[in-house]
Amino acid sequence: MQENTCSEKQNGCSGDCEHCSGHDAPESLLEPLNPYSHIKKVIGIVSGKGGVGKSLVTAMNAVMMAKKGYRVGILDADITGPSIPKMFGINGRAYQNEMGLLPAETAGGIKVMSVNLLLEDAESPVVWRGPVIAGAVKQFWTEVVWGDLDYLFIDMPPGTGDVPLTVFQSIPVNGIEIVTSPQDLVALIVKKAYNMAKLMDIPVLGLVENMSYLKCPDCGREIRIFGHKDSADISKELGLPLLGKIPLDPAIAALVDSGRFYEFDGDYLTEAQKAMEKL
Repeated sequence: MQENTCSEKQNGCSGDCEHCSGHDAPESLLEPLNPYSHIKKVIGIVSGKGGVGKSLVTAMNAVMMAKKGYRVGILDADITGPSIPKMFGINGRAYQNEMGLLPAETAGGIKVMSVNLLLEDAESPVVWRGPVIAGAVKQFWTEVVWGDLDYLFIDMPPGTGDVPLTVFQSIPVNGIEIVTSPQDLVALIVKKAYNMAKLMDIPVLGLVENMSYLKCPDCGREIRIFGHKDSADISKELGLPLLGKIPLDPAIAALVDSGRFYEFDGDYLTEAQKAMEKL
C-alpha cells in the first residue's frame, strides 16, 4: 500500500488523493459568455470532413426548433467557408453598441452571427491562420449579444483541428450531432469525429444522414445514388441513435439558393428534436 505523504495527513486526510478536495482541479478553459446573453443549451453540428451538409443540418435544426416556439441562434464557426447568411438571405454587416456585437436576425426570428457579417465584401476570402480563426470563434461567444436563447447551434468547420478543439474547450457544448452520408469513406471519418468528442468529454446525441436518397418524382421510389450503405450500421456500431435521414431534394436546394431557408417545413429531424429536448 502506497504511503500517504499528503501534507493534510495530520488534519484527518483519508489517503484517497484522487478524490481529495485539497488538490486543485484542472484549470477551466471556458470563455465567459457575453454578459448580456443567456443561453440554455449549446448544440454543435460536426463532421470529420467537408461537403456532407453540416450547414444544412444546422439550419434545419434551427428552423425546426424556432417553429416549435424556442428562441434560437446560430453561431457560424465555419470561418473560412461561411454559408449560413446566404441560406437565410442575410445581407449587410453586423452592428456594435456598448453591449457588444449585435447578431443579424432571419425572417423567422433566428439570430445569426457569421464572419460574413463583418466583412466589407462577403465574397472576400478569409485568409487567416488557425489561431486567428479560433480567436474569432471565441469572440462570437464572448462579444456577441445573443440575448435569451433556448438553443444556440454551432455550425462547425470540418475535421478535428484548431476550431473544433477551440469550441469544445472554450464553449460549454451540451451535445453534438455528427453529420454523415451513406458512403464508406464518410463512415470512416465519422469515427474520427466521434472519438474526438469522447476524448473531449462532449456528449454525442447521434448521427444525421444527409443525401440519404433521391425520391423519384414520377413513382416516388427512393433511389440511393450512393449505393446501399446505411448510416444505421455505423450508428449501431458506435451505440448512437440515428437522428434522421435527409434526402437530396430540389425543393430544399431551391430554398437554400434563394436565401429563404426560414420557409423550410419538414420532419426529417424529429428524433434530433426529441434528443435535444431531453438535455
